[in-house]
Amino acid sequence: QVHLVESGGGLVQPGGSLRLSCAASGRISDINKMGWYRQGPGQERDLVAIVTRSGNINYAESVRGRFTISRDNPKTTVYLQMNNLKPEDTALYYCYVETRRVVNVEGATRTMDYWGQGTLVTVSS
Repeated sequence: QVHLVESGGGLVQPGGSLRLSCAASGRISDINKMGWYRQGPGQERDLVAIVTRSGNINYAESVRGRFTISRDNPKTTVYLQMNNLKPEDTALYYCYVETRRVVNVEGATRTMDYWGQGTLVTVSS
């Protein structure tokens, strides 16, 4: 089990910045990916940014160049620095963790997904 605690959402004016944090606890040694998704009003939950165990990073095209995902050294906390925010960035932001562990001697793996409770980001003047 992995427990996620998010923080950092709020109200910001267009062009402003926010930093989201997500701290993981529990079976952190099994963490394979950490990232952020968001769900706007009447929309589906979509990927914002994700970083793998090896450090590979992927961003949604809509946030590339404005958002930066990073992790702390123990790799138990993931951050999302959001700059030049736009009204269309308004959404509930969810922290996401994928764990992966070997489950038998043949090397089969089991993956599990974990989600934070969500933190609201509102971009409005």
